[in-house]
Amino acid sequence: MIALTINGVAQQLHASSNIAELIIELQLTGKRVAIERNGEIVPRSQFNNTLLTVNDTLEIVVAVGGG
Repeated sequence: MIALTINGVAQQLHASSNIAELIIELQLTGKRVAIERNGEIVPRSQFNNTLLTVNDTLEIVVAVGGG
């Protein structure tokens, strides 16, 4: 388990090693998401390369369409 803060809420998640795996774990696959890790935007191209560590703070925004 890994302790993270996601959108201001402390969470214990399975040991996701990178942001791409976290997206799968949070069931956000296929959605348009923007992620900030410890105050820095993570480009989508870096999701596989951005490792998560204990006490990371993430802000995740999911785009919602409609009209």
